[in-house]
Amino acid sequence: MTRLARVPCTIVTGFLGAGKTTLIRHLLENAGGRKLAVIVNEFGDVGIDGEILKGCGIESCPEENIVELSNGCLCCTVADDFVPALDTILSRPGIDHILIETSGLALPKPLVQAFHWPAIKSRVTVDGVVAVVDGPALAQGRVADDMEALAAQRAEDETLDHDDPVEEVFEDQIACADLVILAKSDLLDEAGAEIAAARIAQALPRAVSVVRAAGGKVDPAVLLGLGVGTEDEIENRKTHHDDELDHDHDDFDSIVIPVAEITDPAALAARVEQAAAQSGVLRVKGFASVAGKPMRLLVQGVGTRVSHQYDRPWGTDEARRGALVVIGLKGFDRTAVEQALAPLSAAA
Repeated sequence: MTRLARVPCTIVTGFLGAGKTTLIRHLLENAGGRKLAVIVNEFGDVGIDGEILKGCGIESCPEENIVELSNGCLCCTVADDFVPALDTILSRPGIDHILIETSGLALPKPLVQAFHWPAIKSRVTVDGVVAVVDGPALAQGRVADDMEALAAQRAEDETLDHDDPVEEVFEDQIACADLVILAKSDLLDEAGAEIAAARIAQALPRAVSVVRAAGGKVDPAVLLGLGVGTEDEIENRKTHHDDELDHDHDDFDSIVIPVAEITDPAALAARVEQAAAQSGVLRVKGFASVAGKPMRLLVQGVGTRVSHQYDRPWGTDEARRGALVVIGLKGFDRTAVEQALAPLSAAA
């Protein structure tokens, strides 16, 4: 099989809440005739990101072309999960392009390196690595919306002689990128955009384009067809973990909170904001059923920024069960989070 026959793959990486799923959904809705497939790597027990993409009725990427991996971070479980996922997708006829959404905790380099494996390299190639970054957070000097607690913890530990793990994950993702998307740019003024761009530049050892985006709306022609073949040059992209044979994500944890049917989306958003504001919490995301409404409510919270909107109708035979995934630093106050969201899990 020649190189031209290989299916191109775009790896979409980025920190928690940066906007990866929103970007991918826009790509699916504007595929320009391409037949797409998606591998979604979740962190936590509920496949929220996969559910956002599934059931949208997008002709370019039917539900069977979306494969969810929830057994851990893809860069750590690549041998167990990635090859079977590719086998599943490549068994579908006529796939033109594969999108791989990593978890917010994933390091792109081990995944790209896997494209050299004999079971993979003759069938697929890395069209490019796209890093999505949270513009407003970077403008405020953070890679996530609320990093004060982590900074305080790091300042108190005199034994640390390196950047905190969250910073390392962010910098490794940027270091491997062929294109950077500065997301939520509509929430930035020009000064904020310049600060965010400068922070990105600090992590970029080479010239890489930075594209501003709002609502994940980026022309697919900008994202797809880069033709980089990133696997052929990934060894030249230096990261914090180059000298490690393995790595783990013991610095992060997640819990799942069931959500009973609600009547007031604004009240739900207020509860999510309260939970997301707890020390060490990085992201809250999930779904809820609203009484009397045929549509499913999608809720996403990063720090004090909480959004909610109806994303699709509930299926005829689908149980209207809601759930929220809370992702945070290891040791975050689960009790405080559970108390903030407790009314949501009670019977309506």
